Amino acid sequence: MKNQFPHSILIVSLVLIVFTAMTWIIPAGEFTREQVTINNITKDIIVQDSYNSIESNPQTYQILTAPIKGFISAANIIAFILLVGGAFSIINKTGAINSGLLQLLNLVERKESLRSFVIPLIMFFFSLAGATFGMAEEVLVFIMITIPLSYALGYDSLVGIAIPFVGAGVGFASAFLNPFTVGIAQGIAGITPLFSGYEVRIVVWLLFTSIAIVYVTKYAKKILKNPKLAIRTIPEEKFSGSLDLVFEVKHKLVLLLLIIAMVVLIVGVNLYGWYINEISALFVLLGLLSAFVFKFNSQEVISSFLEGAKDMITPVIIIALAKGVLIIAEDGKIIDTILFYFANASADLPKLITVELIFIIQSVLNFFIPSGSGQAALTMPILSPLSEVLDIHKQTTVLAYQFGDGLSNFIIPTSGVTMGILEIAKVPYNTWLKWILPLFVILVLTAMLILALVTYINVWPN
Repeated sequence: MKNQFPHSILIVSLVLIVFTAMTWIIPAGEFTREQVTINNITKDIIVQDSYNSIESNPQTYQILTAPIKGFISAANIIAFILLVGGAFSIINKTGAINSGLLQLLNLVERKESLRSFVIPLIMFFFSLAGATFGMAEEVLVFIMITIPLSYALGYDSLVGIAIPFVGAGVGFASAFLNPFTVGIAQGIAGITPLFSGYEVRIVVWLLFTSIAIVYVTKYAKKILKNPKLAIRTIPEEKFSGSLDLVFEVKHKLVLLLLIIAMVVLIVGVNLYGWYINEISALFVLLGLLSAFVFKFNSQEVISSFLEGAKDMITPVIIIALAKGVLIIAEDGKIIDTILFYFANASADLPKLITVELIFIIQSVLNFFIPSGSGQAALTMPILSPLSEVLDIHKQTTVLAYQFGDGLSNFIIPTSGVTMGILEIAKVPYNTWLKWILPLFVILVLTAMLILALVTYINVWPN
């Protein structure tokens, strides 16, 4: 098609080329690292004042090996996507989700006032998940539920993405109990007790969540008023079953199993530290139990599973390529150099500007390292003592890190989760960028205002 925007695979591939070129331009350097366990999470932490220039290691042919290394590095996430995609295909074959959505739609049509509560309520819970146990990759699971939910309510693919991704994303950026961001960052900065300052962070979280809910809700209402504006990238028939499905007992049983699985997931993640392996197993079991309820034969189960896994191939390739970008930057030894020069540039600036610069530093580094805990391990050993010298409260530094790491996830093409979600939903990157940018700008400006306020007002507990 003429003037068609480049495919997500091409976008990430171009980013890979740019990063490879940067290894020829940016001087190589590295910090000494030591292994530290914080909040039961072991990370390699850089040692303060240990930066040294080293021999350059420009990448050339490595650009061809980076994708396979990306596959290896992201093997657990890739397996997770394939297994959960296959499991959800089995569940979709039962028609239980569609029949359940039809009941919800009928209820909303009978009581139109309920429609306005659906998006805020679900987004609130996703935001809470991001703020407490750091929901990130898990959002990939829910996209396959929220897009058909969005369609059933008369909305579109963007709303279907926004409900879990934006919801969890703003919660992640303003988290108050996330062990992978707040916990690690505070531990490295020497802030005690762990998760202190949660009172301020809860207020920030509520503000960010409210902004996101209002933005998505306003867009959804606009779609209802003018359905021609809707962006429906997945044909409705893709969601198996007819909208005329009868809500049978076996449909109800599968939905009950799905609800139980969600509860088990929340309990497992929060109380038992579940991650990719356990969540994958949970949804594979859910798929098999759904097949048992509907008495599918082995051929039906296998063909449905393979069809679902096949739909995940493109997101898997994108995630591997995104991981390959990080590998190129790491092997080229340019990440530590970028951090070192950023930190030095901020050393003699007024503290208000320094705080905002820390926010910008984290946002830029997230392009290279789309990992909350990874960024904390890399930057906090440098930024924490820097903030002490400049009389900036360490809690403020941690908050700036949270904002920079979390908000930029909405737009960076090096995030496997972001690009994977867009590919699952078949939403082009430019379409998403055009839609999310106004919200992103609002959240960034809000974050900068909050950082300015807490820099000069003593809001943190001593």
